[in-house]
Amino acid sequence: MNSPEPVQSPPVAADLALAADPGLAPATSDEQPAKRNLGPLRMVFAAAAHYPGRVAVAGMALIVTALATLAIPAGFRLIIDRGFAAGGNPADIGRWFEYLLLIVVVLALGTAVRFYMVSWLGERVVADIRLGVNRNLMRLSPSFFEDNSPKEISSRMTADTAIVEQVVGTTVSVALRNVIMAIGGTVYLFTLAPQLTLGLIAGIPVVIVPLVLFGRRLQAVSRTSQDRIADIGALTTEVLGALRVVQAFNQEGREADRFAATVERTFATAKRRITIRAVMTAVVIFLVFGAITLLMWRGALGVATGAISGGTIAAFVITGGLVAGSFGALAEVYGDLVRGAGAASRLSELLSERPSIAPPAKPVALPDPPRGQLAFENVTFRYPSRPEVAALADFTLKIDPGETVAIVGPSGAGKSTLFQLAERFYDPQAGTIKLDGVPLSSADPADIRQRIALVPQEGVLFAASARDNLRYGKWEASDEELWEAARSANAFQFLRDLPEGLDTFLGEDGARISGGQRQRIAIARAILRDAPILLLDEATSALDAESEGLVQAALEALMAHRTTLVIAHRLATVRNADRIVVMDGGRIVEQGTHEALSLSGGLYARLASLQFDSPATVPEPL
Repeated sequence: MNSPEPVQSPPVAADLALAADPGLAPATSDEQPAKRNLGPLRMVFAAAAHYPGRVAVAGMALIVTALATLAIPAGFRLIIDRGFAAGGNPADIGRWFEYLLLIVVVLALGTAVRFYMVSWLGERVVADIRLGVNRNLMRLSPSFFEDNSPKEISSRMTADTAIVEQVVGTTVSVALRNVIMAIGGTVYLFTLAPQLTLGLIAGIPVVIVPLVLFGRRLQAVSRTSQDRIADIGALTTEVLGALRVVQAFNQEGREADRFAATVERTFATAKRRITIRAVMTAVVIFLVFGAITLLMWRGALGVATGAISGGTIAAFVITGGLVAGSFGALAEVYGDLVRGAGAASRLSELLSERPSIAPPAKPVALPDPPRGQLAFENVTFRYPSRPEVAALADFTLKIDPGETVAIVGPSGAGKSTLFQLAERFYDPQAGTIKLDGVPLSSADPADIRQRIALVPQEGVLFAASARDNLRYGKWEASDEELWEAARSANAFQFLRDLPEGLDTFLGEDGARISGGQRQRIAIARAILRDAPILLLDEATSALDAESEGLVQAALEALMAHRTTLVIAHRLATVRNADRIVVMDGGRIVEQGTHEALSLSGGLYARLASLQFDSPATVPEPL
């Protein structure tokens, strides 16, 4: 069997992970972020930096459009001072209007180029961030998702990236344009009326101070607002995914109330955010335009006394308005940047998360050809989310190559934990697990999983075609191999009868086919895997009696040359196992054949008695 090629992260994704703050701890929705600045946006800028040509063209277009905008007041000054002052000659007036029209043409073309480039960058950056986050999520171990809801994470991948796209595609461009116009306009104002301009500059700190103070508060509220939006997405996904249960128990009203409460909390947070932004914008605009009005008053008195020409004061008024508008817009733009920083920080958390299960620096190669031996040696394991309870306690079990071992016991005995550890989804706190003599902690997890085929209790299917769901076991499998595996799993007939055969779309979670059919596809997928170790988590639980017999026969043929671990809930399915291991409380309490254990009078004998001797009695759950 060929090992799969290791998945390499693209340079963009790798750089994004480096740009993300590794020390950024996840904050709760009501918690202020540790950083109250625009620092988290460096991840966004790192992504944009991979396209220097686009950034350069966008920057040039931005400068051209800003300068063209500032050239408009100069055009009006020439029209007034040279066109009208020359006696109102139509030719002179027309010449200066032609100059003004040329500026407008340059402004229009530059704006179009700027819009295209920054919009392209916004979409591309968001795509790269999503790719980087997704690649990192695929590397994380299941323990991460015990404390972080996948539904909330999916909201970050949509709502937060949409905000980042707005920041890159619009906000940053607008901010830079306003900065250029504010600086360039101020320089031009000095050439027109130095004394009036000095008065204008003196008022700038009065604008900046409230901008910073409001911005700090706004960032905290923006972060909370994004968390509230994520709550809505997570709740919607949860309820719609369990809609049949909701309706079966007549809980529509309760779920509607729960959703309404979540929406109202989101709205309340949004009101706080927009209130802060509204007050900040009002204060800044009042200060800026108030100062401009006072300066214009002085300028008008200068025109009245003849100290300033009419064209100069006209250019000063227009340029002053542009400068004031730029400073005023910076208040609103800063609010968008702060909101974008909040979204970027949430995405940075996902990018900077490191898997608890990772390949060692120098992984030990597994023996080739594989033998299929699996050994648990004095293993103690506690789930990270339940550290007070030992799922396995000083557990020792060796499964020889080709042996079929059934694992039985009450719920919570630790049966499923064995499968989780065998595939190295977790590492034990004590003891060693070996595959063909190699400790799992010394091997590459991808190599370990390549040698294991899993059939879960509930057949997990993807929103894809039957062909792609089958090929998950062996992606390069031919149609002939797919049909052969389907035939072995008793799935051939229903797959052939589907409207488009193997190309039929099965719906989300395989909703268009029955539970038994989903399970048979999962079994066929494991058959295609052709791995030396087979893990069966009650693989026939969703089948009817007739299908169960056929599939059980197929599984027995499949198990003949493989090491097999079977989690058994119905003891009838494991009576022919080479060995039955009975677990309780994370320990082995007895093991042996069905006949020997049935005569021993222990836990297995009691469970067997409930299931075989008293059909009317409800057996204890296993």
